[in-house]
Parts: sequence; C-alpha cells; structure tokens
Amino acid sequence: MTTPSDAAVDGYARLAAHRDRLDRASRAAQVAGIVRDGILDGTFRPGARLSEPDICAALGVSRNTLREAFRTLIEERLVTHELNRGVFVRIPSTEDIAEVYRCRRVVECTALREYSRVGTGTEQVVAALRRADECAARADWTGVGTADVDFHRAITALNGSRLLDSLMANVWNELRLIFHVAADAHAFHRPYLRRNHEVFDALARGEATVAADLLDAYLRDAETQIQAAYAAITTRSER
Repeated sequence: MTTPSDAAVDGYARLAAHRDRLDRASRAAQVAGIVRDGILDGTFRPGARLSEPDICAALGVSRNTLREAFRTLIEERLVTHELNRGVFVRIPSTEDIAEVYRCRRVVECTALREYSRVGTGTEQVVAALRRADECAARADWTGVGTADVDFHRAITALNGSRLLDSLMANVWNELRLIFHVAADAHAFHRPYLRRNHEVFDALARGEATVAADLLDAYLRDAETQIQAAYAAITTRSER
C-alpha cells in the first residue's frame, strides 16, 4: 500500500480552503438548470431581458449565486450580457443557423449512413417519434418541436459515441433558440414530423444510405426555411 507524498498531502489540505464553495456552486448549477429550462421551453423568449431582482426573489437566491448561474448560461451560448443593460436571452444569428445545420448534417447523416444494426438499437428514435405523434394529436406543436429535437438527438446517439453526444448538447439548445425565433410551431413542425417518419422507415428497412440522403435534404430544406423566416423578421424590424 502506497502512502501519499508530502506534495499530495499539501494539495489535499489546500482543497479544504475551497470547501465553502461547494454549496454555492451546487446552488448556482441548480439555478442555471431552472433558468435554462425556462429558456428552452419558451418561457423566456430570445431577446427577453432576464431581471436579476425578479429571478432572485422568485428562487430565493442571492445575486452572486444568480450571476454564477448566468456565467454558465453565457458559456452555453443561451444568454448574453450587455454592459449597463443586463442579461438577455441570446438571439442566434443567421451565421449561427448555418453553423448549427452544417454540424447537424455532418453528425446526424454520418450516424445514419454508418448504422448497420438493422431492426435493433433504435428504441429511443421510436420513442421520440411516438411522443411527437401524441403531441400532434393534441395539437401541441411546441411539444412536437421538443420531441423533434429528441428524435434527432436519438439519431446522433446511433453513432455510439458519448463524446459526440456531449459535444452536441449545446447544438440542441441553440436549435431550440432558433426554433423560438423563426418558427411558427404548427407551420414549421407539421411537415417535418412526416419526414421524420420517412427517415426512420428507410433506416428500419436497412436502407441506411437512403435514410441519410433523406435527412440531408430535410436539413437543407429546414435551414432554408428558417433563414427565410429570419430574413422576414429582419425586414419587418427595419420598417
């Protein structure tokens, strides 16, 4: 059995000086999670100012804790801080849209093209489609949008890479912001629900390349539609 070196013992002792940060850090992470959920579900829309006093009062936390939470959300590209104005839910740019969809085409289409386990391992894909269908039956198109993101997240998971899943987490969050800015939920998600089924049906038949090609066309169409919506929004705001 080995014993710690003097340097290691000294290092462990120094950690004790940071003990009081643990509860605060945990609390800040929980606050970040709550605010994040509010941004992603559309409670706080892109461009909305996030009031420090109101959030602190609602959650019963200090401003220091909230500011730590905001720093996390800034790193995740969900909010921005504007000097002398405060913190705002981030509005993705047209360049962000292009980057998100470029990344999705590379990751998702590769996952489909290289998938060889016909008929197995797609349980999460099927579950997301089922949730989307159930939401559509209730005319819950925001719910359909959430299930749509879950569907594409499940496709990414077909790569079998935890690292890719982790790297894509911020992409899905940014996609939700894009949807909130540009898309009428019903008009946007309804046709893509059908196309999700077409992609899955091809994969289930063992036609991985066909599924990947369908998804590639789908993602290009979605990007074009969203960029057009952004252009219309910009035109209206300039009048």
